Amino acid sequence: MKPLFLSLTAILLMFSCKQGPKTTETAQEPIAQLTTSSQEGKKLLETKCYVCHNPSLGENQQRIAPPMVAVKAHYLDVYPSKEAFVNGIIDFVKSPSQDKSMMRGAVRRFGIMPTQQFPEDEVRKIAEYIYDYRIDEPEWFQDHWMDRRGDSLYNKGNKLEETPKNNDPKEMGMQFATETQKVLGKNLMGTIQRQGVEQAVVFCNERAYPLTDSMATHFNAKIKRVSDKPRNPNNKANKMELVHIESFKKDLVSGSGIDPIWFEENGKVQFYYPIVTNDMCLNCHGKPEENIVSNVLENIQRLYPADQAIGYSTNEVRGIWSITFDVPADSNQ
Repeated sequence: MKPLFLSLTAILLMFSCKQGPKTTETAQEPIAQLTTSSQEGKKLLETKCYVCHNPSLGENQQRIAPPMVAVKAHYLDVYPSKEAFVNGIIDFVKSPSQDKSMMRGAVRRFGIMPTQQFPEDEVRKIAEYIYDYRIDEPEWFQDHWMDRRGDSLYNKGNKLEETPKNNDPKEMGMQFATETQKVLGKNLMGTIQRQGVEQAVVFCNERAYPLTDSMATHFNAKIKRVSDKPRNPNNKANKMELVHIESFKKDLVSGSGIDPIWFEENGKVQFYYPIVTNDMCLNCHGKPEENIVSNVLENIQRLYPADQAIGYSTNEVRGIWSITFDVPADSNQ
């Protein structure tokens, strides 16, 4: 079975090494504030790509894709202009192949990404942000790159202006949701990569709750994933959560954009954010025989006899994050 370890939340831009001009100049780091489009690109990068391209993992820790800064470095090596850089990424994502790859070592280690349909507008915003700004990189990467390539401009771009944290409830809720999603996604994709899609159902059955609970403990919050069509009956949405699910569905269909829903009540913040399907989700949540192969369906029926979470297409609200935490002392609501 081909490794299916990419989700929309993880664009595996893995390319083989093509040499370009080298420099040992010191990278320019102009201080800049994000434009609206750059804000969207940064958010997409962090919530989608970093699920697999985690910049915080050590060099020898188990990872399922190279860090995104490695992608940036190889692309800048070949495409120094912004237009060529962005178009090169978009072209690969539309139709990934070894002929287009620029990181042969990454392809040997992780495999080539499967062809999937990604919104071009999102890919463009991610690529533009990566080109324009310095992005997160593991502590080990600079030495790794300099030892092999001697190019100090591999992560050039504007340096973001540091703004003090103000314990904004909305930002806190988004952090709790996205960080938990990263942990779940990284472990799920690793399982798929090593053992195939059929084991993804087993992983969710055995590991999803413990991992979510560990993140809840870490953030001192109550973190749930709930749905109007749950796979596990314990994930059934309550009346209020059902109302928010329907609201997110309407927003998604209208194309008006999706913002978190949150409010303060009795000293607690109630936070809600949608879980939206992508192509990878359909391996376990799509249509039987069309998206879900027989052995995966057998595992679902065996482990979840009351399952309702099938029949989805891409870009549909499958459920929501429902998160509760204490109102921060210096909240700037």
